[in-house]
Amino acid sequence: MPRSTEIRTKSLISKTRRTILKAGGTLLVSVLTPMPALASQILAVRVWPSDDYTRVTLENDSNLKVTHFVVKNPERLVVDIEGIDLNSTLKDLVAKIQPNDPYIKQVRVGQNRPSVVRLVFDLKDEIKPQVFTLEPVGEYKYRFVIDLYPANPPDPIAALIQKGNWPKDQQTEIKPPLAEARPDAKPAPQAQAQDDDPPQVAKARPQDDTKLQLTRMITIALDPGHGGEDPGAIGSRGNREKDVVLSIAKRLKKKIEEQPNMRVMLTRDADFFVPLGMRVQKARKVQADLFISIHADAFVQPTARGSSVFALSEKGASSTAARWLANKENAADMIGGVNIKTHDKQLASVLLDLSTTAQINDSLRIGNAVLREIGGINKLHKGAVEQAGFAVLKAPDIPSILIETAFISNPEEEAKLTDNSYQDDMADAIMTGIKKYFSKNPPLAKNKLT
Repeated sequence: MPRSTEIRTKSLISKTRRTILKAGGTLLVSVLTPMPALASQILAVRVWPSDDYTRVTLENDSNLKVTHFVVKNPERLVVDIEGIDLNSTLKDLVAKIQPNDPYIKQVRVGQNRPSVVRLVFDLKDEIKPQVFTLEPVGEYKYRFVIDLYPANPPDPIAALIQKGNWPKDQQTEIKPPLAEARPDAKPAPQAQAQDDDPPQVAKARPQDDTKLQLTRMITIALDPGHGGEDPGAIGSRGNREKDVVLSIAKRLKKKIEEQPNMRVMLTRDADFFVPLGMRVQKARKVQADLFISIHADAFVQPTARGSSVFALSEKGASSTAARWLANKENAADMIGGVNIKTHDKQLASVLLDLSTTAQINDSLRIGNAVLREIGGINKLHKGAVEQAGFAVLKAPDIPSILIETAFISNPEEEAKLTDNSYQDDMADAIMTGIKKYFSKNPPLAKNKLT
């Protein structure tokens, strides 16, 4: 090979090696250099106003780092969310604040600095905020929650009296069934236990059974299940359990208020979520004589149908289906979203396993009275009151039942549940059961009269 050709060949090989090394170096740099991180995305914003508190929920595709602080004069809550950029979904939050929101005047949303969005809530009153995040559950991805509670919540008994406008010194009269009250009736024999009554627990009863004077009102707590972030079961036509049961509860509330000797409290009167422990706590604060939780059942098979009544169990569920339902209902806190820091305290103070045999027996009595009346308007799923470990029935001193008004997962019963006439009939049946129960089991006087 000529000398000049050899030199040119070596030069070409050397140039080729330099090109390969350069390309490899570029490849190495591209592998080692991290790609810029993509900002988290806000997927949805929801606002749940109520007299109890206002909840703001931001659903997003990852867990966010959030800081917040309160500013006085005027009252404001400032929330900084890191790792996101302002998008149209987040801007929609401004329009979701309604003029009648009890706690929020308005909200301002802006890009405070790169990858940090600031929310400023202008408040109507002093609040105690709870800000927390929720892990993905059910249909939801990550959720960031802002709960705005009033710093000075109203006294529940005072609010109950104010809403009902009852005289504090009002006396009430409960008469026994008509057949026993007739003037020409022969003296009734010693009362015999009904076949469907549980074993009697010794309880002081007045000597004169023809007329009973009480120095206080009968207070009933109605608990429409689910609400807010927790829709409950959803029927094939898109009807949500939380809406149906709230409507039935409001109808029943009106019927109770028409009674001269009763008053009523709803654990929720609008579309917002109440943790299970808080529902029990609300009933105890107003010294309720009866707690009724209202639901609309669902099952994996659309053929399941019928109404049911449940009470608490000390020894385990009365059936596999009852246990399955209790587990499903007890999961409401996870879906509705509770602040774990405060939830643990509520569980410690409210949901202790203090339920007594007397409370469960009284619950079975009212359950049987209501079940008999419901059976007149709809097929019963089971012919007896069932029992399971429902968290919402664990008030140790209040007879408590859970009513499954029908299967919303059954297309035929879903249509019933959304029918005004059926809702009214269901409320009437429950009301009749309540009256029959108290006519035979008048509540004893309490230390604190209202």
